Amino acid sequence: MIKLVVFDLDNVIIDGEAIDEIGKLANVEEDIASITEKAMKGEIDFETAIKDRVQLLEGTSIEDIEKVADDLPLMPGACKTVKCLKDKDVDVAIISGSFDVVADKVKDKLGVDTVYTNSFTVEDGKLTGEVTGPLVSGTKLDVLKDHVEETGITLDEVVAVGDGANDISMIESAGCGIAFNAKDSVKEIADIVVDEKDLCKVLCEILNQLTTDDAETETVEEEVAQEAEAEEAEETETVEAVAEEAETVEEEAVEESEAEEEAEAEEVKEEKPKAKPKKADKGLPESNFVLADTMEGVRKQKDEKEAEISKVAEEREEFNKIAKEQRKIRDELNASLKENLNKAIEYRNERNEINKQVEEAKKARNEANNKIKSLEWSSGKRDKIKIENEIKKIDKIIETRVLDIKKENQLVKNANDLRKQLMEIHEDESVKSEAQELKKQSEEEHQKVIELSEQAQAAHEEMLTYFRKTDDIRTAADEAHKKFIEARKNASAKHEEFKVILSDIHVINKKLGSNKPKKRKNDNKPSGGSNKNREEKERAEEIFAKFKQGGKVSTEEILLLQKYNIG
Repeated sequence: MIKLVVFDLDNVIIDGEAIDEIGKLANVEEDIASITEKAMKGEIDFETAIKDRVQLLEGTSIEDIEKVADDLPLMPGACKTVKCLKDKDVDVAIISGSFDVVADKVKDKLGVDTVYTNSFTVEDGKLTGEVTGPLVSGTKLDVLKDHVEETGITLDEVVAVGDGANDISMIESAGCGIAFNAKDSVKEIADIVVDEKDLCKVLCEILNQLTTDDAETETVEEEVAQEAEAEEAEETETVEAVAEEAETVEEEAVEESEAEEEAEAEEVKEEKPKAKPKKADKGLPESNFVLADTMEGVRKQKDEKEAEISKVAEEREEFNKIAKEQRKIRDELNASLKENLNKAIEYRNERNEINKQVEEAKKARNEANNKIKSLEWSSGKRDKIKIENEIKKIDKIIETRVLDIKKENQLVKNANDLRKQLMEIHEDESVKSEAQELKKQSEEEHQKVIELSEQAQAAHEEMLTYFRKTDDIRTAADEAHKKFIEARKNASAKHEEFKVILSDIHVINKKLGSNKPKKRKNDNKPSGGSNKNREEKERAEEIFAKFKQGGKVSTEEILLLQKYNIG
């Protein structure tokens, strides 16, 4: 049974992201929107996101923020949804990482029962850039658990509605989780997905849940009442037959019971004008069942219908069992999916961080190489190398070629002139030493580039492995979700079939109940039997009270309810 519906605030109850609108006051809306988007996708944790965004708002006037809060539009259908839920005696709460300056105004407009949010820190009418509240470091599930514990309900009695990554914890744990215009990561774990910006669509889903819960409760009560009515008719006929054959102690006890039932019937008859319509008729379809011509035939129809409804009930429970198993499988897969996705993101972040170090090492290496080249030009080393190469070239020509004496002498002279120039070049020793240090530094940075590149590649491979696992798990989770939906639909269909048969049984029981044999009065009743019947009736009333509170009823206790027509 649904007792509480919890909504996120931004993009769920209000049509927009409050902090993005507030960011326009400080001209930082783009920076804030970027952080918001990353947080909604789960790329950064919510605590970091909220602190970074509020820091950008430092110095903003709280008075201006209140004006923005007044102008924020409600989501279409918000008023109708909250009003309808409260009319159905369902509590409504808002759990949001947004701010009380916005949420309190929404609470007053809609009449929401409870709101949990964060708060800006304000000094002299302006934001300090700090934020406090239960949802800065805590999760929405933490807040929800505290709330249900205080109100005395369970998470199974809660519907949670949200759209972003920070809503996943409460949507996963609630009895029913609804993804409203949500990110893919939220849709994957939700029980129900609504992709229209209209909260009335969410309301319809919740009302469907309420209707199903009510129908199932009424069906159980109706089954007990109808069985009691039919069994009473059969029991009375049997007792009358025994009474005519012999006067025994058993006959006396039965006739005492009959007399008491007759007296109760007379009381009901006297109060008939004030009687309310039978609850058993509520929620059942109209029956077009055709009764047999004889009472024997009607009893046979009753046996057939009871066998039929028992079979349908078993089939319905089997589908419910399958749905429950598939939901468990889906939820476990989604939990595994989240773990693998987080691992993949960890390796991706590690790879990106290493790549940053690679780029830094490359930059340092290239800077060292550029400095070396510059030093070589300024120290004369470049000229020295050039002359040495020219001398080698001339010497090789002289050694390998046959030249006339005149040309050979000219080449020898040129080589000697170059050697004189070489002797005149004096390389700066301090510059030479610096160049050697730079060369060492360049080699070290290059080695870093190689090692870090290998580490980055390893992290990249691990990331790909986990992303592939994520794809496989997502496929399996999707398949389990499809089976869950199919089983739930089949269970609902069987429940409708169950109600149709139950309606037919109701028609049969009315026929049997209107043809009870007249009961004989017995003027010689022992007083002890009357006391026993009174005690049994009091016990039967206690059993029915326990049943209405959700307690289980045994076969023996059902027979006792039938005997005194209670329920």
